[in-house]
Amino acid sequence: MSTNKGGSHKSNSDKRRRKGKLRYDRVISVGVLFLVLIVMLVSCIKGCSDNESSVASPESSRSESEVVEDSEVAESSGEESSSEPATENTDSTSLKLEYSDVNKGDLILVNKTYEYKFDEELDIIDIYSHRNDYYSVSYNNIMLESNVLNQLNAMMEAYYKATENTDIRVIEAYRQKEGGQDTKVTDSRNNIYSEYNTARTFELGSFPKNGSSYYLLDEGVYSWIYENCKNYGFILRYPVSKDLITGMPSSTYTFRYVGVPHAIYISQNNLTLEEYIESIKAYTKDKPLKVTDGTKNYDIYYVQANVENTTEVIVPSGGAYTISGNNVDGFIVTVTLN
Repeated sequence: MSTNKGGSHKSNSDKRRRKGKLRYDRVISVGVLFLVLIVMLVSCIKGCSDNESSVASPESSRSESEVVEDSEVAESSGEESSSEPATENTDSTSLKLEYSDVNKGDLILVNKTYEYKFDEELDIIDIYSHRNDYYSVSYNNIMLESNVLNQLNAMMEAYYKATENTDIRVIEAYRQKEGGQDTKVTDSRNNIYSEYNTARTFELGSFPKNGSSYYLLDEGVYSWIYENCKNYGFILRYPVSKDLITGMPSSTYTFRYVGVPHAIYISQNNLTLEEYIESIKAYTKDKPLKVTDGTKNYDIYYVQANVENTTEVIVPSGGAYTISGNNVDGFIVTVTLN
């Protein structure tokens, strides 16, 4: 009897322990479930917040390079974009020139109608003392303006390198009297208003060692001079078949310095200096004549002189340019472009 009672008591205790354990497991399960719900709720709230952020700022999901590219496109499409190329000669300044300045410069026209005024202050030097070894000169008192002589030296050096010929001689240019006093030179064709007074004109001859001398002709090795003189600023002053225009007999040996871009244009268009001086009047600063020598580009334009007052000439500020009178009625501006 005692055994049965003890077993019954033990069985009741086990039942109570199992019920307590089940209640404890349920509490834990409910707690875990509650934690899971909290985590899911937090995740949901965070996800919704991220979605709202992405909607408000769509660029946040784009790469940095994409944003930069769009920024550059926006800048380049502006109406006043700084990326647009600058126009030529946008900055300019005004010069006041006296009417007497019409008679000065490399482009002055001197012929039977327009005389040389002797108003220029030129750096005139003798050819004999300042020439190079690639040509000779007939007299030691024949002279040229210093820049013209520099260009002649450059041309004759290039001529020698191309032909290995040293037969060419300067036989006439600006003359100076004994004692250093300047004189008005009358050329071989009795032109009273002589080109030679400008110190920019000269005559060339051929003096071969084993042959007869003669005025230079466009033949043989000498053809190089006629083909390339424009690249050094020289033109034939009295071309063949232009007698009625120049008022002088044609000459194959009289050269005149006018400057590189002008010489190129005159040569390319078979013009005389008279024709060029007239044709350039059609060009203005806003619509200039454009010339290239293959390396540099030039704008050339004309400004009519004011006879009764100073003349305002517009030129680029800070740029390279020259102004020459035409010895007729105005000025020719030559702008060297970058």
